[in-house]
Amino acid sequence: MAMRLWASSMANALGVSLLEGLKYSASHEWVKNDGGVATVGITDHAQDHLGDVVFVELTEPGAAVSKGDSFGSVESVKATSSVDSPVSGEIVEINTKLKETPGLVNSSPYEDGWMIKVKLSDPSELDSLLDPAKYTEHCEAEDAAH
Repeated sequence: MAMRLWASSMANALGVSLLEGLKYSASHEWVKNDGGVATVGITDHAQDHLGDVVFVELTEPGAAVSKGDSFGSVESVKATSSVDSPVSGEIVEINTKLKETPGLVNSSPYEDGWMIKVKLSDPSELDSLLDPAKYTEHCEAEDAAH
């Protein structure tokens, strides 16, 4: 099933593309819940601010991750940034393609550039994440402050 792009007029003005059906964190990660396993990556907005991604380091499967804790880092031509998990649980899979082709984070942040899959320990954490409209507002406010 292909995900449908969603963008408000303000998101378009910001150059931010979002997907319906995903939840977003204030730290610019997205989550797609699929039957208790959440796929996580960084948003289009985040990859745009990072610039060209040249290296991705991810925590190995089997590790526990807690909401708000780092599960890896992304190195771009501009900076190295940690990536924080928007949910708690056990990492059950990582996107091994990112070792060879880290640029997938830039070219396809919501599909081919996903980072980890987490077996959720507390699915209710998803309720505290932002929907596309709230995430757009967050990005607007953050960009206006800079």
